[in-house]
Amino acid sequence: MFDLPTIWAGLLALAIFIYVILDGFDLGIGIVFPFLASDRDRDVAMNSVAPVWDGNETWLVLGGGGLFAAFPLAYAVVMPALYAPFIIMILALVFRGVAFEYRWRDKAHEKIWDRSFFFGSVLATFCQGIVLGAFVQGIEVDGRAYGGGWWDWLTPFTLTCGIALVSGYALLGSTWLVMKTEGALRDTAYRHARRAALAMLAFVGVVSLWTPFLSPQIADHWFSYPRLLFVVPVPILTALLALLLGWGLLKRNDQIPFPATIGLFALCFAGLGISIAPYIVPRAITIQAAAAPDSSLLFMLVGALVLLPLILAYTAYSYWVFRGKVDPEAGYH
Repeated sequence: MFDLPTIWAGLLALAIFIYVILDGFDLGIGIVFPFLASDRDRDVAMNSVAPVWDGNETWLVLGGGGLFAAFPLAYAVVMPALYAPFIIMILALVFRGVAFEYRWRDKAHEKIWDRSFFFGSVLATFCQGIVLGAFVQGIEVDGRAYGGGWWDWLTPFTLTCGIALVSGYALLGSTWLVMKTEGALRDTAYRHARRAALAMLAFVGVVSLWTPFLSPQIADHWFSYPRLLFVVPVPILTALLALLLGWGLLKRNDQIPFPATIGLFALCFAGLGISIAPYIVPRAITIQAAAAPDSSLLFMLVGALVLLPLILAYTAYSYWVFRGKVDPEAGYH
């Protein structure tokens, strides 16, 4: 039977994963944006995410707010450790959002807003990768507070994770365009998807080989017996999905690459969980130790059980309404 802290840890993990997938592909559109062939292609690419991009970030708010409310000790430790990348990420997301809207109205400065959209997307993604890498490599804790320095998050491992996530979001964005567009733009998206797939799979391999060397505990989670029997499906399924992704890109089957990429992200997320469990601040604070009192968790859980289905329902409805290929002549704005 799961206790309340474990249930809340599961809800937060779900919110973060949904955010990574949903905001990942529209950040990916921004990353490949300057490499599209024409202004018309860029308009179509932006129209493919225009109806849903701001709703996608709901899940980021839910994840951050949920961490603060359900695990206040973890929030108090993680935030001071990662203030710099978090602040840069939020500013980049705001700047990108402004560019998203202004380029349609301020035609005289459209190129400036295009560059802003690109750099905001890359910077926000890179900072998310750094945060992920810093989280996995561990955060120094002194008593019940952050005990490290201002620049502890800046290491070769975190920078590698930042670049890896940029390539991963570029793959999500380009495979989204494969699924949502036609003609020359679809051909361009296939070319970018193939390059991004090679880059992402290479970085997944590097980060996967590097992670066990960060801590003996992580190595034990992956290589000790009988744990090995439970975790070995993760790399096997990753290899199979990589083959499916490659097949979909080579055969130009529009409906395969995007779901296959989501599957690869899900397996990477499972690998992250295997590496850090049962900690919420890796190798320092467990989920149970960081949790708010059970009475608070139960009160919030009642609200979450009402709100989460509503958020899932309107998110699913918005994607259903705007399903199918984008019509270049029927702009959203």
